[in-house]
Amino acid sequence: MDASHLLDRISLDPDGKPWIESQGIWVSVILTLMAVGWSTEEILDTYPLLEEDDVLACIAWSAQEAG
Repeated sequence: MDASHLLDRISLDPDGKPWIESQGIWVSVILTLMAVGWSTEEILDTYPLLEEDDVLACIAWSAQEAG
């Protein structure tokens, strides 16, 4: 599976912190919500400007970083 199209949704700020720039939401926020048990649906309901692919992009970024 190629996640490069998802990773295009993630940008790095000047300090190297990843975020979904188009939505102004840090990847760490999404990953933390998932870590405490939030579903993708709950995240999308709370952040209605996000798309499912944004959430998947956060997971793909995390997996890439974990290497």
